[in-house]
Amino acid sequence: MIVRADQQIPRAASRKTTTSITFWGTRGSIPCGGSDYIRYGGNTACVELRCDEKLLIFDGGSGIRNLGNVLIESLPEKIDIFLTHCHFDHVCGLPFFAPFYMPSARICLWGGDFAAGLKTKSMLAALMKSPFSPVTPSFFQAQVEYCDFCTGDVLYPGEGIKIKTVGLHHPQGATGYCVFHAGRKICYLTDTAIGPNMIDAANGADILIIDSMFTDEEFDERTGWGHTSWRQAVALADAAEAHTLVLFHHHPKHNDIVMDEIAREAGRLRPNVIVARENMTLKI
Repeated sequence: MIVRADQQIPRAASRKTTTSITFWGTRGSIPCGGSDYIRYGGNTACVELRCDEKLLIFDGGSGIRNLGNVLIESLPEKIDIFLTHCHFDHVCGLPFFAPFYMPSARICLWGGDFAAGLKTKSMLAALMKSPFSPVTPSFFQAQVEYCDFCTGDVLYPGEGIKIKTVGLHHPQGATGYCVFHAGRKICYLTDTAIGPNMIDAANGADILIIDSMFTDEEFDERTGWGHTSWRQAVALADAAEAHTLVLFHHHPKHNDIVMDEIAREAGRLRPNVIVARENMTLKI
């Protein structure tokens, strides 16, 4: 269900709820393999959010393949996948998401304001087109719905779940998601530079997952690339009074040794900061 930003719907009745976040891909730009990427992982962006029994997936990077292989063991009633944008590192895993090829699966693929006026369905068709892919979306056996929205819309993918969409500062544009469930606020803001709307978006977040691709030194040489340094992410979390900050979208050249040092330095600046690792689960 899509509701425009100026509309409201009644809240669900209060009840005992559970919320958890699992990271299946934490890397940016390109997947990385080898012994240098064991602790933090080498797969690109994919985050699973469980709101009670409801499954929300954010981004379809290479990490979504492993998530799909787990889901086929026990399919949820419906799978909602929310894409920030269609740069390759955020969609390259979609053709390998096993539930797409299961007749019993129901999947909604959400996307907003893609570059060049692409809609979600046409974007995926372009990604899975010969000669770049041996299969097209016509091979899917699942019930697939393509859900387009405009950045700024408020989405209601399930009972008691509200998602505010946020315009991010990235080449060709990107969308951030602020999820409200059971009195909790989880923000997923990746592939973005720090812009004037970011503090408002992250304000009071219980969990803030944010792009932290560069060191400050790297960032100074890459202005306009649409990413953030980890120190800028810490400053934003403090300004927004977010509770727990999760550094995300790690640079492909930042191996485990570099990431360990970033984790140590960030921990000195802020008490509640976590560096995202593949297969890490946070329970709220």
